Amino acid sequence: MTLRSRPKSPAPHRVVALLQPPQSAFTLACASEVFGDHGPAVPARYTFEVCTEHPGPVCTQDSYDMLVTAGLDALERADTVLVPGWQQPPGTEVPPAVVAAVRRAHRRGARVVALCSGAFVLAAAGLLDGRRAATHWARAAELAARCPQVRVDPAVLYVDHGDVATSAGSAAGVDLCLHLVSADQGAAYAMRIARLMVMPPHREGCQLQYAELPTTTAPVTDSLAPLLEWLSERLDQPVSVADMAIRSQVSPRTLTRRFAEQLGISPGRWLLDRRIAATRALLEETDLPVETIARKVGLSSAVNLRRRFHEALRTTPAAYRRAFRADRAG
Repeated sequence: MTLRSRPKSPAPHRVVALLQPPQSAFTLACASEVFGDHGPAVPARYTFEVCTEHPGPVCTQDSYDMLVTAGLDALERADTVLVPGWQQPPGTEVPPAVVAAVRRAHRRGARVVALCSGAFVLAAAGLLDGRRAATHWARAAELAARCPQVRVDPAVLYVDHGDVATSAGSAAGVDLCLHLVSADQGAAYAMRIARLMVMPPHREGCQLQYAELPTTTAPVTDSLAPLLEWLSERLDQPVSVADMAIRSQVSPRTLTRRFAEQLGISPGRWLLDRRIAATRALLEETDLPVETIARKVGLSSAVNLRRRFHEALRTTPAAYRRAFRADRAG
């Protein structure tokens, strides 16, 4: 993961969602749940607004209208432009005014984010040319055929290029939004929001595990969810692949295969990623010495923590803590 420079200004980061009828209310809600107001439990570091090409009632896919009063000029003040889906029939062109507004926002430095089929809008604006992009698995082939200059990846949950980001189907939009919050504000802040939403701050795997598959009589692969929950509660304890296998009542080889099939990584890699995430949160929110943090996250020693942390983030724990504290003070 590449750490993104956090804004020095105390002003909240302004997220503006561009709505287009018929709007998916669920995809919009995925974004607003992350970037919206969380009350006193989480300090406000974002504002969330909506706009549309033609202000007024915007019909949704759920048989009701939303009243949107802001037009495309709202994108001119956005730090992040967010497109929560594109629900038009195949072959429908994105309105020229929308394309022009998205391009202008990107040129002046706004981050442009597409959730689910919103990638069609970014592709129409040329922001995905020559780049890897995600969209809902059911529309990946359509996007690839319509925009051959885009490197459509039908498997991933999201792709973040820094200035442009895209996600898979609606719920994967939450994964992307939490990832962006973590990059903007730090892992601890993203974890607060995730806890309020009762979901993990980072979901492993790819969207192909949810795609429709041919009918088969083969047994369904056992879920790793119980094991992952068990591991997350024991980060401070030494746990080997053999221990995980015993817990799952399978052989180490079978367990490793399940991790590869369901998450795309090894058991050891998954556990290390969780330990690095916990390290980041403790560096951001506490003054604990690195040696103490190493014991709390199961990395045994300060030397091992520093080595693992540098491999993952290309910086030291001390430098990460100083940068985070300086940005927050700024």
